[in-house]
Amino acid sequence: MTDTPIQAPKNDDSLAGFGFALSAYLLWGFLPLYMKALAHVTPAEVIAHRVLWSVPVAGLILVALGRTADLRAALRSPRMVAMAVVTAALISLNWGIYVWAIGSGQALEAALGYYINPLFSVLLGAVLLRERLSPAQWLAIGLAAVAVAILTVEAGRLPFVALALTLTWGCYAFLKKKLPIGPNQGFMLEVLLLTPAALAYVIWLAAKGESHFLQGVPFDTAMLLGCGVVTAIPLILYANGAKLLRLSTIAIMQYIAPTMIFLTAVFVFGEPFGSARAVAFPMIWAALVLYTGSMLSQSRKRRRRAG
Repeated sequence: MTDTPIQAPKNDDSLAGFGFALSAYLLWGFLPLYMKALAHVTPAEVIAHRVLWSVPVAGLILVALGRTADLRAALRSPRMVAMAVVTAALISLNWGIYVWAIGSGQALEAALGYYINPLFSVLLGAVLLRERLSPAQWLAIGLAAVAVAILTVEAGRLPFVALALTLTWGCYAFLKKKLPIGPNQGFMLEVLLLTPAALAYVIWLAAKGESHFLQGVPFDTAMLLGCGVVTAIPLILYANGAKLLRLSTIAIMQYIAPTMIFLTAVFVFGEPFGSARAVAFPMIWAALVLYTGSMLSQSRKRRRRAG
């Protein structure tokens, strides 16, 4: 059960795919501004509304694509549901950490987490899938580890936010690939599974008089309603864009969002960029250049052999 968008030629990019992916990364890049405006709302309440209002958005997209039968079939499969429960738990945890990080003035750590994530994904492939890494890829992972060590020594603790975001998103992406369902249907399945808990929490908050939804502040209500759009649309754009682009193109484009988060944290939110970060972040960027260069080189070699 998979989506069936128009496929790009083999080993080639498409303009539509580039547009989808670029839109997704730009929306993710601007997301801290949206979440900062909701900093006075608890992360749990924000996550609950992200889940609830993603359902109608994702549902309308599935209806438009004519893929509702796939979703019904997935709901009848205990194995599929069990797998989706795990991915849903991981993505909701990732959302919660991210929302808390932005609201508590740790957007720089969030950017660091998403910078590290591609390197973690490579390491995950080496450990779990026995994929062979090139010397440059091992060096990139080593540089990232040293950067994290520098930040740990400077702060006296691990950069927990960055590492938690890396772990939850990396594991989510890894398991999501194994979910035998199209990305749009898979996202809808995840938010449907999260909906009972999210709805119960929203009702509980309202009963306690602690809800920010429909409580006389139109701005809060509108922003919480909009959580569905800012959550579902980028994920669905990315999922469809990835199908129409080469892996190497996606690998380069994935740095757009963390770079925007980094710039927002420093120049808009005014978060301190101390000496340790001034050393660690360039090390991460150097690691990403090594990783990307190695991956592009391997991609060119594969294309030459195929040709």
